[in-house]
Amino acid sequence: MDAGCPRLPDTVLFEIFLYLDHTDVLSVGLVCQQWRAVARDEFLWKELFYRYYRVSRDVPRHPGAVSWYDEFQRLYDTIPCVEVQALKEHNDQVLHLSFSHSGCLFASCSKDCTVKIWSNELDISLQHSSNMRPYNWSYTQFSQFNSDDSLLLVSGVFVGPHNSSSGEIAVISMENFTLLSRVRNKPYDVFGCWLNETNLISGNLHRIGRITSCSVLWLNNAFQGIESENVNVVKRLFKIQNLNASTIRTVMVADCSRYDSPDLLLDYEEQLAASSTCPVFDLGSDSEEEEAKPKPPLEPAVQELLDARAVPAEHGLQQLFDDIMEGRVRPAMTDTELETKVAELFVHSRTKPPEPNLLPTDNNSKTKYLIFTTGCLTYSPHQIGIKRILPHQMTTAGPVLGEERRSDEFFDSLDHVIDIHGHIIGMGLSPDHRYLYVNSRAWPRDCVISDPMQPPPIAEEIDLHVFDLKTMKEVKRALRAHRAYTPNEECFFIFLDVSKDFVASGAEDRHGYIWDRHYNICLAKLQHDNVVNSVAFSPVEQELLLTASDDTTIKVWRSPRAVRIRQARSPRPRKLLFSWLMNQKS
Repeated sequence: MDAGCPRLPDTVLFEIFLYLDHTDVLSVGLVCQQWRAVARDEFLWKELFYRYYRVSRDVPRHPGAVSWYDEFQRLYDTIPCVEVQALKEHNDQVLHLSFSHSGCLFASCSKDCTVKIWSNELDISLQHSSNMRPYNWSYTQFSQFNSDDSLLLVSGVFVGPHNSSSGEIAVISMENFTLLSRVRNKPYDVFGCWLNETNLISGNLHRIGRITSCSVLWLNNAFQGIESENVNVVKRLFKIQNLNASTIRTVMVADCSRYDSPDLLLDYEEQLAASSTCPVFDLGSDSEEEEAKPKPPLEPAVQELLDARAVPAEHGLQQLFDDIMEGRVRPAMTDTELETKVAELFVHSRTKPPEPNLLPTDNNSKTKYLIFTTGCLTYSPHQIGIKRILPHQMTTAGPVLGEERRSDEFFDSLDHVIDIHGHIIGMGLSPDHRYLYVNSRAWPRDCVISDPMQPPPIAEEIDLHVFDLKTMKEVKRALRAHRAYTPNEECFFIFLDVSKDFVASGAEDRHGYIWDRHYNICLAKLQHDNVVNSVAFSPVEQELLLTASDDTTIKVWRSPRAVRIRQARSPRPRKLLFSWLMNQKS
């Protein structure tokens, strides 16, 4: 036994350690033989784990854990919570971060209108900076490497004629950092994304009425002449009508082929049999099995849309006009209500039905999902739309306007809709594309939206929802800890990121946050001097995390274990006495 380490009953030791910080627990464990004697006692470590981290006892141990001792040490030692470097090359707010798939490079976007590319070596260093102001950009806002890391997609806000602003996407070669092509992108918060190695998705918006519009999603070839942005090598993917001032934004692609080998399953015990708080509407399911299941009632707005499909638009419009002319519509409809009603009646007879059997099977394992934010009640994004992309749609070959359409299939319908009942401010996929994580700020529980231009007030607390894209159901309870304060009309995107075991997010409370995906617990707060806009895990080393902030800095965080390993590898400085002797010799 170590000197100065008196013998105490194990139960007393356990109670003492419960009130120590867990860093002290492990330090004592390394020094005190008495603690080491009980350190492998699974019962003590299990009790310590549940009580210290306040995890429900219904939650089992992480499936990859060998023991509770190792699990406690993992949550202490592998969280990237130690700041090791601050990058200050940007001179304005840093908005977004993205890693290459190899983890060797990452890109940063900023209000200073540059996209910077960094080399992720022992010490991170700036490799290249591209200024987008010569192309009339106001700022850069998002970036994404293609699957083989040969190209970088950069999205920004483009200032057009008469100071009108929309978006633009630029493609940069990673071989020599040359600009290969530019594609218009409207609205700018569609951001854009890669579908495959050489094709990217952009958006366009066409106004139909004051609060009615049409979003068109385009597939673009990355290799175009820089000066040919108005004559793109493109093909139309989807054409979707928007009601009540909503638009499609924040597009991303999920690869269904990865679902059968997930990094981490989150559905233990059906998440304690907890029911989903977010309604999920599968608009394409028509199987007998689904029909046999009792279905929960849909929200009135969604039920009205579905019911109206059975009524021919011409009959519905004529009936509406007759009712108005003969005074049968009470109370009198406002211009906004009338426009929405006419648009709903018209779109139902001009929309292609949803794809049946959306859930992935062996036959459609090559299918990909296009995921985006949308809405049906107001302009603030409050729903997640999902549209299946079939293999033959993944190339720009064929007619520019896509497949020939019948008059009754002018618009595309959504295959699946997830209603969040709040303002969506962030989305991210797990590395295996099985789970979708969504940041949202909730609306009041019983709010009623009577004017689409006046959405409900939003909560300061940010809810982090988790959806299983294989079952299209919400799993786990929403994560909480981070906060935002910007009002609805000024609300902006806060980017999150997901690694194998952790999920991280920025926040407006000057911190980044890290949660454990399995236990649903907050593990670390990472401090900045202003709003944290974006976070990014290294795809090959989840113990490395980057955070970007309005304070113009990018901070680099590593785990305590990674810091110790780096320190052990770095050469030790010579001792002063040895240096003095060597100087005397010379």
